Amino acid sequence: MHSRQLNLTPRPGHDPFAAPRHSPQLVFACGESAGSDEQAEVQTRILVVEDDYLIATEMRMALSDAGFDVASIAASADEAVELAASQNPALAVIDVRLGGDRDGIDAAVEIFRKLGIRCIFATAHYDQQSVERARPAMPLGWLQKPYSRVSLVNAVRRALEQLDA
Repeated sequence: MHSRQLNLTPRPGHDPFAAPRHSPQLVFACGESAGSDEQAEVQTRILVVEDDYLIATEMRMALSDAGFDVASIAASADEAVELAASQNPALAVIDVRLGGDRDGIDAAVEIFRKLGIRCIFATAHYDQQSVERARPAMPLGWLQKPYSRVSLVNAVRRALEQLDA
């Protein structure tokens, strides 16, 4: 018998950890149903704005495990504004410090002014100057880094309750 070796080398340009670029679609034959008359619960869409890949991935997993739909992950302020416009999330969780010319506060203010989408800020550097700069974005909360998965999920739930009130 010959042993067969698997090639575990990723294809060039392929990120094996990236989220799929398409969503699976349910397809039923005529007259069939999904087996339940109840409608599926609509997941609340959240935009994550974080330039650290590992933190962003952990945020995606925590929010997805809690039943939220993570719309996308943006790594810059400009990308955050673009994704907010195209994905229309209910809420954004935004890191204050982002790489690039603009920070998370700039992104949040623009997203709120253009789209009316509010946010929670995540930051290791919570100071009065940042709070004042962020005021026009009408943030729903501040999440102090480092934070746990539970505190992230609870902050998002509290923010969504504020939006529903």
